Amino acid sequence: MSTEVSESRRRTLVGRVVSDKMDKTVTVQVERQVMHPRYRKYITRVKTYKAHDESNECKVDDVVVIEESRPLSRTKRWMIIERRSAQ
Repeated sequence: MSTEVSESRRRTLVGRVVSDKMDKTVTVQVERQVMHPRYRKYITRVKTYKAHDESNECKVDDVVVIEESRPLSRTKRWMIIERRSAQ
């Protein structure tokens, strides 16, 4: 057995906080670009995720890194692991 810490196999996403009105929860908007199958043009797809923010430190427009976790509530399955302030 090695004593090294293995890297997490959980998915991570980078997004922007669009709502912080809930207690210990923020809504994060993640944008990704996909190529249209016929027209070969990139189009933007947007999805929102609810993420756990234990210390209520994230504010609207902060850029955050979220990581997949166990279900924390009916809709919350992500946790904030890194926060970058709005510029």
